[in-house]
Amino acid sequence: MTTTSTPITPQSTLADLAATRAGASRVFHRHDLDFCCHGRVSLAEACAKKGLSVDELARAIEAEAPRATDFRRWDAAPIEDLITHLLDRFHASHRAELPRLLEMARKVERVHAEKPSCPRGLADHVARVGEELESHMQKEEQILFPMILAGRGRMASMPIQVMEEEHDDHGRNLERLRVLAHGFAPPAEACGTWRALYLGLAELDELVRQHIHLENNVLFPRALRG
Repeated sequence: MTTTSTPITPQSTLADLAATRAGASRVFHRHDLDFCCHGRVSLAEACAKKGLSVDELARAIEAEAPRATDFRRWDAAPIEDLITHLLDRFHASHRAELPRLLEMARKVERVHAEKPSCPRGLADHVARVGEELESHMQKEEQILFPMILAGRGRMASMPIQVMEEEHDDHGRNLERLRVLAHGFAPPAEACGTWRALYLGLAELDELVRQHIHLENNVLFPRALRG
C-alpha cells in the first residue's frame, strides 16, 4: 500500500488532502473548514472564504502530521477494510456515545434550567441527531455496504446519492448542535456533567465529520468506479 503524501498546493482540494495527508482533517476541523460534505473545493478557495493563509495552513498540516499516529491511507486500502473501519470506528462509536450524551444533555437542562447559559433545546436536538444517524447507518448496513462488497458498486449510484443528501442533513445538524452548545465552550458556572457533555459533543462533531468524509470522498467514488 502506498503512503506517498499528496503535495499541498493552493489547488489541492480539502477532500483530497484529508484523505492523503496525516493531520489535515484535524487542522481543517480546528479552522471550521468543511472537508466532509463540501470538501471538493480548493484549499485556496476555502482559505479565501475564511480569511486564512494557504501557506500557514499548509505549515499547520505539516506540524500536525507527526501527532496523527492513527492515520491510514484509506484511499489505498482494500475496500473491505475501509467498510470494516467505518462500521467499527464510526457506526459502533455513534451507537455507544449518543445515548450517554443524550442522558447528560437532559440532566444539564433539567438541573440548570433557570440559568441564562442553559443550553435549552440541546437534548431534543441530540435525540434527533441520534435518530437520524441510526436510520442512516441501517440503510448503509442493510443496503449500500452489501452492494459494494458484492462488487455491485457501479449500480449503487442512487443509494449513494441518497446517502450524500443525508450527509448534508447531518452536516446541518452538526452546525445546529454547535450553536445550541455555545460552540462547545462551557460557561464558568458549568458543573462537571455540563463540561463532560460539551467535550463529548465536540468529539462527536469531529467523529461524524470524519465519518462523512471517508464515505463521500473515499468510499463512494471508489465504489462507483467499480
